[in-house]
Amino acid sequence: MSELADTGVDAARQENVTRILDSAERLFRHYGYSKTNVADIARDLEMSPANIYRFFASKTEIHQAICGRMLAYSYQQAYEISHLPLSASERLRRYVHSQHKMTVETMLDEQKVHEMVVVAIERDWHVIEKHIDRLHELVADIIRDGIASGEFADQDADAAARCFGASTVTLCHPQMVAQCLAKQNRATPDELIEYVIRALQK
Repeated sequence: MSELADTGVDAARQENVTRILDSAERLFRHYGYSKTNVADIARDLEMSPANIYRFFASKTEIHQAICGRMLAYSYQQAYEISHLPLSASERLRRYVHSQHKMTVETMLDEQKVHEMVVVAIERDWHVIEKHIDRLHELVADIIRDGIASGEFADQDADAAARCFGASTVTLCHPQMVAQCLAKQNRATPDELIEYVIRALQK
């Protein structure tokens, strides 16, 4: 009976956490991160700020949780691509294109979303570093498949994955993407991706 009660409590807590994050993200997107405070979120949910603080210690903690949700979606998308029954080169192409598309559509579509992402990057949160490490692991696995099939040259897959990430960062880093979109003298996504894939084949 106690376990059932605990499950009910956990479910109710998770429901409240989700409601708070949904509300906060909506307000951050509409008004901007810097112009939204915990009292605004509480008002939107028709609850007291004290109730919000039962689940999150600060606005920063709420922001970090929202960032975590966005990164989880990004990772899931990358994971699914990495397991497609395609050549290693094609999986890498689709992986970078999907990350670039998500950055442009989700993080740059509205200036206020961009602000939220930039704040997260500037604070150098561990959740972002962990996300980058997990993406590198997926890319390394794809490169290992390419090495095993003879598609790529024999090399250290982990080092190659880190170099691959560094070489394509201008397509996935929100601030760099925002700068490059406004320039005419930058490599296109296709040019950059093909260049990096050729480097793996040598």
